[in-house]
Amino acid sequence: MLITLRRALPLDIDALWALRTVAVRVGCATHYAPEQITVWTASPVPPAYATMLAAGGGIVAMQGEALAGYAMLDADKHEVDAVFVDPACAGLGIGKRLLAALELLARGRGMARLQLSASLNAVPFYRAAGFVALREEAYAHPSGISLASVAMEKALAAA
Repeated sequence: MLITLRRALPLDIDALWALRTVAVRVGCATHYAPEQITVWTASPVPPAYATMLAAGGGIVAMQGEALAGYAMLDADKHEVDAVFVDPACAGLGIGKRLLAALELLARGRGMARLQLSASLNAVPFYRAAGFVALREEAYAHPSGISLASVAMEKALAAA
């Protein structure tokens, strides 16, 4: 089925967060303890999501009428805030397309590089997309837990 990309809208927030929760439960289960995932996925939508969407920093991938994935750019921090794909749509290249669209958006806004904090299971995905690991770190999740992650960055080619 055809995958189309469009700008994420504020009315998409609940659907985005629900997809993120399923993606974390499935995708991160191989790298994090069940107790961590329970706390992680119980956290509410961060206020920054509405801000990023209002600033045009969200992109959704649609498979027909169904949400297949999304990506979020925090333009203020020059940071990839999120790339999540519905586990049922894994392996179709949706994450790659979303990340490429986010990089295009960032370049269009004059950003020379992007940074992110990758969950351990996502490091190979970002490395394959040209991101370089800077250091391992403990990400202080808003829910209060600490998650092992890897700080990564990528220099963007000129637009």
